[in-house]
Amino acid sequence: MNIMSTEAPKIEFPCAYPIKVMGEAHSELEQQVIDVLAHNNVEFDRRLMSTRNSRRGRWRSITVMIQATGEPQLKAIFEGLKSCSRVRMVL
Repeated sequence: MNIMSTEAPKIEFPCAYPIKVMGEAHSELEQQVIDVLAHNNVEFDRRLMSTRNSRRGRWRSITVMIQATGEPQLKAIFEGLKSCSRVRMVL
């Protein structure tokens, strides 16, 4: 019998880790993301941050590659991003 594991794959830290944020296409969104990352002392190259607007321009996605140091750091970042007024989803 072949039993597949339902556990999420384990992440080995430190590692490059992509974070995608989706929210309102507003000038404050990018700054809110940067502020949360800075508050958590996250290493990332701002020049590699990518943004993309929805077809109608109402929504924006921001992808940033960070240097993740551990689960507590990721949890703090995700909680901080989810509390931002312009953020609607964090992946």
